[in-house]
Amino acid sequence: GGQPRNVQPFSDEDASIETMSHCSGFSDPASFTEDGPEVDEEATQEDLEYKLKGFIDLTLDKSAKTRQAALESLKSAFSSKILYEFIMERRMTLTDSIERCIKKGKSDEQCAAAGLACLLCVQMGSGIESEEVFKTLGPVLKKIVCDGTASIQARQACATCLGICCFIVTDDITELYSTMECLENIFTKAYQRDRDANGVSSTHSTVLHISALLAWTLLLTICPMNEVKKKIEMHLHKLPSLLSCDDLNMRIAAGETLALLFELARETDADFLYEDMELLTEKLRALATDGNKHRAKVDKRKQRSVFRDVLRAVEERDFPTEMVKFGPERMYIDCWVKKQTYDTFKEILGSGMQYHLQSNDFLRNVFELGPPVMLDAAALKTMKISRFERHLYNSAAFKARTKARSKCRDKRTDVGEFF
Repeated sequence: GGQPRNVQPFSDEDASIETMSHCSGFSDPASFTEDGPEVDEEATQEDLEYKLKGFIDLTLDKSAKTRQAALESLKSAFSSKILYEFIMERRMTLTDSIERCIKKGKSDEQCAAAGLACLLCVQMGSGIESEEVFKTLGPVLKKIVCDGTASIQARQACATCLGICCFIVTDDITELYSTMECLENIFTKAYQRDRDANGVSSTHSTVLHISALLAWTLLLTICPMNEVKKKIEMHLHKLPSLLSCDDLNMRIAAGETLALLFELARETDADFLYEDMELLTEKLRALATDGNKHRAKVDKRKQRSVFRDVLRAVEERDFPTEMVKFGPERMYIDCWVKKQTYDTFKEILGSGMQYHLQSNDFLRNVFELGPPVMLDAAALKTMKISRFERHLYNSAAFKARTKARSKCRDKRTDVGEFF
């Protein structure tokens, strides 16, 4: 390839300025300063679009490093703000660039391109435009996922992308089933590994199996009930074998998928009974109280936390409700289906998840949040905390924390014996 160009990546400063100027009603009150300088919104928008056009052009560069840097910069921009109109005007150019990078690029470039494809569909939502993108990219993604010669990382990224894009473009039921079948062909190999004495399926491919399983589970949440029943009958008695996997993330993925399958099964049939319930609950209880010394403390803590919730879901049909705050709004995650969907989009949007929950029509529709909440200047002013108040609050919290820690550190305090 040619000499790599000096690509200035999309920065957090670009994101924060544009986020405030693009839709100030959605900004977090803490992000407003007391007496900040006025920003020329039109000039800022033009500057941003100029940068993004440059990145789109650089996705065709001869240098692989330059292409990858451009893809990463576009990903940062797409995850941190809403660029609907800009993207709509250039969706075919972006689709062509992504397709070329996935087909001809190496592992890292393919991963970046697959990530950008996810964000492109998230930005456009479930419309004809997204369908056109998926018609172009779907066959390419499936080819990479099923290609044993491609890198595991690229196949993993493409499996995730395939699931998310198909979730967004849900009109064609035959395409949904076809995509699920493609993902099933990948993660079901993890079932065979436990029965294969020669260990043909290496632990190296476990990350691919995890991504395929999670993408498949996401698509299961939008399937018709008769298809859900078929999939539950097919997989519910096989999934517990993955709970014995050496990989922590596979155990967690299998556990959460089991909890979701039980939830869906009980929705379709209130009297649903699982044959090997006692054996399954024993396995889950062992994982929820795991104390193996050869495992890292952080891993054990994470595993116990997840499997306590999974055990409650399987045994007691219970789900520990979580609350997500974004701006002035609150969203309650009160079931495994909602949790799976939230976790998937949080993984690809990262720190931009809260902003997209506030202002992305597609995501708000998925989580039934209604139209975006528009706040006028007066409402924002009442929400705004002054710098002095923030300082007083932080000082009080710091003093209280210091006192609490000092008591624990005081050698004269009887803290008991530890073994």
